[in-house]
Amino acid sequence: METSAEPRPEPLSIFAAFTSNTTTDLALTMPIFLAYHLGVVTLNVRNAADFFTQKLVAIAERNVIVYWAITLAIGVAITLFVSLFGEREAFDKKRFILVALEGVLYAFLMRSAAAYAVGALPMSNADALGGAFPSIVMSLGAGFYEEIAFRVILFGGGLLAMSLVFGGVSKLALALVWAAICAAVFAGWHYVGPLGDPWDLHSFVFRSVCGFAFTAIFVLRGFAPAVWTHALYDVWVLVLH
Repeated sequence: METSAEPRPEPLSIFAAFTSNTTTDLALTMPIFLAYHLGVVTLNVRNAADFFTQKLVAIAERNVIVYWAITLAIGVAITLFVSLFGEREAFDKKRFILVALEGVLYAFLMRSAAAYAVGALPMSNADALGGAFPSIVMSLGAGFYEEIAFRVILFGGGLLAMSLVFGGVSKLALALVWAAICAAVFAGWHYVGPLGDPWDLHSFVFRSVCGFAFTAIFVLRGFAPAVWTHALYDVWVLVLH
């Protein structure tokens, strides 16, 4: 008796970028979210991808104490939401330690891979942002908001839309091409705006490689590891060197 073979799964599902547990990602990225939002209001700059702080400042009527109270209330609300609807171990301290160590490892490997691919790039200087504290705060903001903008929305949402349009194309090939395009857009983002760097092809290629690495982490490991890797990498670049 013949049996029909089960269809082989695609090498990369269009939903692969969203396979991580959303509530766990919320819990694991909350320290970065809170640290950035509590600190950025004391600075004269904020991450260009930050679409939330300005609205929160307006709600607080530019009162820093009220702003901090609202920010902490949001943290409490997220904690309650995750506690009620997420995994029981979402706030296990071991998870935070492991995702931080994972971020350190990926940041080191990513920097090494990018340097190997296009050569070394001089480290940035924290003095450009006014010292270590603003640099750390901005690094956390970049890790959180740029991962939302470029990995969740641009890559994940764009890949989902493209898969609907180009349904006959291999999802793996489509994902690789789209990841490369998103990496280039991510790299170009760093030359736009008042804090943007002067255009340089070498640094553009370097950042494109890093952007592709962030996308790979997002797809294979999830949103939280990508955020921690991005934030810790930027701290390394801006502060530790």
